[in-house]
Parts: sequence; C-alpha cells; structure tokens
Amino acid sequence: MLTLITGATTEILLKPTSRVKDPLSKEIQSLLPEMVETMYKEKGIGLAAPQINKSIRLAVAEVDDKIYYLINPEITSLSQEKIIFEEGCLSLPGQFFPIIRSEEITVRYQNEKGLPKKLRATGLLAIVIQHEVDHLDGILIINRYKKQQKKTSVIL
Repeated sequence: MLTLITGATTEILLKPTSRVKDPLSKEIQSLLPEMVETMYKEKGIGLAAPQINKSIRLAVAEVDDKIYYLINPEITSLSQEKIIFEEGCLSLPGQFFPIIRSEEITVRYQNEKGLPKKLRATGLLAIVIQHEVDHLDGILIINRYKKQQKKTSVIL
C-alpha cells in the first residue's frame, strides 16, 4: 500500500502537477492498481497522485462500482447548474466542507491503456472528478471552501 500525504500546508498538495509523458510506462502501469488498492484501504472514492507524493496528472476514482483511471485529465466544460456537496479528503482526515461544484462536466483524459477518452459526468462522478482534478491543480478543498466563503460573504 502507498503512503498517504496529508496536511493543509504540505507543499506537494499545493502545487500543480506535470503531465504524464508515457501512460504505458512501467511506473504508471504499476502505480494505477496500487493507487486503487490504497484508495480502497483508506475508504476513499478517489485518489490523486499528489496524495501519494507524486507530482503527476494521474488520478483514480470509483463511483457506482466502476473504476476510472484518469491520466492527464482536463475538464473541458462545466455546467452552470451548481450543487453543494459535503466533501471530505484523504489528505485532510476528519475534515468536511460544503463545496459548490458544477452538476455536470465534460472531462478529456487518457485511460489505463493510454487511449484518449471523453466523459460526460453528472452527480457524484462529476463531483469526484472535479475534486481529483483540483488535486492535480494544487487545490485542496479547504482552500476552495475559503475562496467560496469570500465570494459569498456580504459586507455590511
């Protein structure tokens, strides 16, 4: 099992990641099942590479009994419709924040075979993908929550 990186001020969790150059490399191919195993053991539904101390654009997720291998994911569209979901994070154990996300997204990525894919996701899958892509962009939910609070607070 891989070791989880935790903490709201941990440097690797706060910096954008680099693209995976070769999805079929031995390192990436062995990392993917290890990430899934770690995600299960930690009782998560998503895991991004920075959370295991790798600064690369790689994430795994499982929603509705389907595993998603997201290599170099890029969200290409976000719906105007928003949902608020109480999110937790394996990197911030025991902390939960109401996060505003798009209800529907489109994401382009490469799958575990290195093939280009495009996925339209809604509901929980859309939330999980947005959360994991945030990790790859160096954004933690605590920082997204604080930014939301600034936007929604009213100055009297």
